[in-house]
Amino acid sequence: MSSHSVADAKNQLSSLIDRALEGEEVVITRHGRPVVTLKAVTRKARPMTEADIEWLRQHRVGTPAKEDAGAYVSRMRDEDWR
Repeated sequence: MSSHSVADAKNQLSSLIDRALEGEEVVITRHGRPVVTLKAVTRKARPMTEADIEWLRQHRVGTPAKEDAGAYVSRMRDEDWR
């Protein structure tokens, strides 16, 4: 754990964030008393459900592609641009 005053934290915020992301507990103090702890935000991915897939189907824009992306890019590249 490391402890830093507000003024010190203001000057070193980027490096303190990096340290917190690495798992170090970073405490910010005001007048010598701890007031804030920096810690990394963690997000856990959840598995995609059938409801998620159905939502995507309902909100799809346009029509399904008739060719795959590689073929499309090749066709666009090879067209005669005038």
